[in-house]
Amino acid sequence: MKKQISDKQITLGVCYYPEHWPEELWDDDYRRMKEMGFSIVRMGEFAWSIFEPEEGRFSFELFDRAVDAAHRHGLQVILGTPTATPPAWLTHRYPEVLNVSKHGVVYRHGLRRHNNYSSPVYRELCARITRRMAEHYHAHPAVVGWQIDNELNCESNVFYSDADHTAFREWAQRKYGTLERLNHAWGTVFWSQTYTDWEQVYLPRPNPADDTPNPHQALDEKRFISDITISFAKVQADILREAAPRQWITTNGLFGHIDNHRMTEQLLDFISYDSYPTFGTIYPDGGTRPLLDRKWSLNLSNVRSISRNFCIMEQQSGAGGWVNRMELAMPRPGQMRLWTYQSIAHGADSVVYFRWRTATVGTEIYWHGLNDYSNRPNRRTREAARIGEELARIGSSLVGKKNRAEAAILQSYDNAWDGELDIWHGPLTGRSVIEWFKAFQYRHIPVDMLNLSGYTTLAELQRYKLLVYPHPAVLTDEHAELLKRYTHAGGTVVFGCRTGYKDSNGHCRLGQPLPGPVADLVGITVEDFTKISGIIPAPSLRWTEGGTDLGDIHAELFNDILTVQSSSVEVVAAYASDYYEGEPALTRNAYGEGAAWYFGAAFSEPVAAEIIRRSGLQSPLAPLCELPEQVELAIREDERQAAAFLLNYGSSAAELRFKSPVKDWLSGAVLEGDYSLEPYGVIVLDLDSLDL
Repeated sequence: MKKQISDKQITLGVCYYPEHWPEELWDDDYRRMKEMGFSIVRMGEFAWSIFEPEEGRFSFELFDRAVDAAHRHGLQVILGTPTATPPAWLTHRYPEVLNVSKHGVVYRHGLRRHNNYSSPVYRELCARITRRMAEHYHAHPAVVGWQIDNELNCESNVFYSDADHTAFREWAQRKYGTLERLNHAWGTVFWSQTYTDWEQVYLPRPNPADDTPNPHQALDEKRFISDITISFAKVQADILREAAPRQWITTNGLFGHIDNHRMTEQLLDFISYDSYPTFGTIYPDGGTRPLLDRKWSLNLSNVRSISRNFCIMEQQSGAGGWVNRMELAMPRPGQMRLWTYQSIAHGADSVVYFRWRTATVGTEIYWHGLNDYSNRPNRRTREAARIGEELARIGSSLVGKKNRAEAAILQSYDNAWDGELDIWHGPLTGRSVIEWFKAFQYRHIPVDMLNLSGYTTLAELQRYKLLVYPHPAVLTDEHAELLKRYTHAGGTVVFGCRTGYKDSNGHCRLGQPLPGPVADLVGITVEDFTKISGIIPAPSLRWTEGGTDLGDIHAELFNDILTVQSSSVEVVAAYASDYYEGEPALTRNAYGEGAAWYFGAAFSEPVAAEIIRRSGLQSPLAPLCELPEQVELAIREDERQAAAFLLNYGSSAAELRFKSPVKDWLSGAVLEGDYSLEPYGVIVLDLDSLDL
């Protein structure tokens, strides 16, 4: 049975690095943490050279004193296994543990994550330090849990050492059994790539067109990296389960080329995430009306798809940046509180700020924490103390509650990994997911992310009235059948262009009209298609009848030209320009008790909004209040109680109107009529007395 983060209270904490600070500061630091309402600290994840200063010589004295001091102050401790930062003695003595670029450049000591996961020596040394730490701290009353490694696949999520090529060859042999099956899966008949001996099989290597590997081999490369990463984490998880059975296990981050759903299900008690919302402001999405820090609600929805309740292991508390990159702005007054409740609103039962004090040395001297170099109180520490006081009052009413949503955006790892290389569908998904998320967000309709895997059940899909699967190029017959059953039973499913044209090997389907296995579900076929690029403009759209006047709308990035195949299909919009003017662009097919939509382009917010409107979805708080676009709505509930979070992402006040009186848990006030929510303000509504 999986362990919980906490079953009594939303916990608040901070990342702490006792090895960075004079020991005479520790007690004062811990005292102030407790005064701010913190109950937990994370430490140890970068301290291998302290725990094992020489090979085979272990030293726990420093962290024993640090953990004991935390315990004296009533703080719980999360320990990280330090395997993201192999010490210099290790990489010098065993250079085979180092990661290598595709072009053969060896990544040397001096940063972090310069190791590979495939080296038997590295696995052995990681297992040893994990076991020694687990055996040493398994009974310590302060230690409640373990973080495996730190941000698996951060910095680099591809691996090309000799050990990786060997491991990939063995992985492929286990998967396919014979070279005949491998050659078929990788389509090696093309360009005379056929393999005749297993020793010829490698991970993708440099070639005359270096960004163009065999696409089927490249898809398997991502699957291999995921498997080898999970097996690396499993070595540590198995040791921790055995040696420290009463403590929970997690790992942090959602980085590339890991099936985090499978890893969490098989190894962890829950997933943890590192939340830095101002990344959304320095790398905004490419569409209109960018979400900025609000985009992190999409990321958190994805975390929630892995663990319904999770931990934020690093919550942004200051400006961010290494000495040479990533210039994250300082949170404005109120934003840190907003982001904390953003995390909690989306399912976090524990929030740990990064970090207690800004480092004075090293690569992250500009990655600011709660305390600055001066170590004096500041507005961020005061804001954190306010959050601590609030959660002390209401945290027990929120912990364990699940999120309510009637819509979900579907995704799959195979599509994401295949789309990294395939520009004929990969970029479409990123654009469409953002635009759909905007459409739900600005209409105050909570939405989940849902991973479609071989284990997804019909019951999981039927939690939702509306499913959006924007561009599933890789679509198996099994998933197609599942979506048909969902729709036939009364659900609504929405597809975009490029749906269903590849099988699980990434082969384009022969002899089957597009959109492949869901052609009968959507009631159309794709007669023609074109990528919108260069001098080719995106054609405009025209609603056939009854469409909301949404101005000039275009069918962007890619166009499927559709042919209606069923009398149950309604053409909702047509192309209004180019050689396919007048041809169907957006269709709706009645299928059993439900409906299946198909849009022959990348989605824009107006198109998504019209589908939402015609599907009958509305905000669950529509009977209670009127909300402006700048306010997000999220609902957490259990069988006893429900709470609605209203989050103002605007730098100006948001004007709300309540149609019925309702209590705000944070202020204790009863809200009715017009209400002005301050910039970056938060309200948590008690929905118990309302029939919503």
